[in-house]
Amino acid sequence: MSRFDAWRHCPRCGSPLERGGAPEQEGAVVHCATCGFVAYDNPSATANALVLRDGRLLVTRRARDPFAGMLDLPGGFIEPGEHPEQAVRRELLEETGLEVEVGPLAGIFTDVYGDEGISTLNLFYRASVTGGVQQANDDVSEILWLEPAAVEPQDFAFRCCRDAFATFM
Repeated sequence: MSRFDAWRHCPRCGSPLERGGAPEQEGAVVHCATCGFVAYDNPSATANALVLRDGRLLVTRRARDPFAGMLDLPGGFIEPGEHPEQAVRRELLEETGLEVEVGPLAGIFTDVYGDEGISTLNLFYRASVTGGVQQANDDVSEILWLEPAAVEPQDFAFRCCRDAFATFM
């Protein structure tokens, strides 16, 4: 599935779009023969954290769709020009009120986001809390510190979180 599946006409000139890409990525590239417009269905990048404190993992509960009410590992989409480590610090502060020191990259996992199936490339870092006041903010309804053994991977909203949890816990 490509985010361009519904695109039929060029957003610049209105001419019919042509589709390309590898057979397994049907429609991953669209281009206009009239004006030269080209768009690639590249994944959107996210930066996320695996935060342990006293043997417990920081887990959030999603307040919004997609997957409202399910567990998540804190993090989110990287903004244009933002370094992934900067995004981890920003997202954790926005979502949890906690300031973190970002540690080493723990892993990279692919996934899809939302009903449109937007492809994502998800970077997971180890991190530790250095300050702040814990408070559920932004798109988080609850902040939990759970024993890893008490976490059921299928309770995570996204496959990338299940994969990161299974790989590193």
